Amino acid sequence: MSQFEDRYWTSQDGLKLHYRDYAGNGPATEAAPDGRPPVLCMHGLTRNARDFEVVAPRLAANGWHVICPDMRGRGDSAYAKDPATYNPVQYVQDVTALLDQLQIDRFVSIGTSMGGLMTIIMGYTMPDRIAGCLLNDIGPEVETVGLDRIMDYLGQGRTFPTWMHAARAIEETHGAAFPDWKIDDWLVMAKRTMTLSSNGRIVFDYDMKIAEPFKGVDYTSQPDMWPGFHALAAGPVAALRAELTELISAETFRKMGECGQDVELVTVPRVGHAPTLEEPEAVAAIDRLLARVG
Repeated sequence: MSQFEDRYWTSQDGLKLHYRDYAGNGPATEAAPDGRPPVLCMHGLTRNARDFEVVAPRLAANGWHVICPDMRGRGDSAYAKDPATYNPVQYVQDVTALLDQLQIDRFVSIGTSMGGLMTIIMGYTMPDRIAGCLLNDIGPEVETVGLDRIMDYLGQGRTFPTWMHAARAIEETHGAAFPDWKIDDWLVMAKRTMTLSSNGRIVFDYDMKIAEPFKGVDYTSQPDMWPGFHALAAGPVAALRAELTELISAETFRKMGECGQDVELVTVPRVGHAPTLEEPEAVAAIDRLLARVG
């Protein structure tokens, strides 16, 4: 499996932000004469770059350069001084600074949940730079029942004495979304989403203040994200929906598939929000998307 390097960049407001860099040696193609475009993997709201610790090495081993950032307030990235900056528009600005620093003109985006929303925003702000994208269990319309479920656990700040306690706690919260998982799966998820604190307790690996911008938000009134998705639909798109998801409706998913001839819809069975991208259906969808990119 390909190894990564820990690297850093600086946001416009001075935060030191971290990303994992998996160096692939992609051959030049007609679509990318200077080599394959890199793959940018963007995680969900309470997650971090470790979400892609299986996906990224596999792609790198197949010749793709993969970049997995920790958004501000997550993983090894600095926490923001102003919690109001914990929002997708700011995250896109941060990632844009990284892309500019690396002189990346075109890239493939793989976005899970919030990372998918960031990709849709990029459809507004930089459609010409996106060579293709995969949206993992997210779309231009988000169901309030799914958002309410996320708000139930966001920013709780719980701590645990052992990894087994941590795994059981995550299972208690997310068990309905992954009915086939065993304890080993929950332990893997615990170690992706949590970290060992300085006092020896296991804690969630994000700033609890990321919950503050959500307080008092009326989710029944959402911005129109469809124009951003329509811009993405001009190029190769793979849209994944978890069979048990509460975040994206079947109707929204169907409408996404009608937005362009190069939009592939894939349902990931027996999981809820969000697929790990290690499921066979997700692996195949990623490979088909990258084959279309070049």
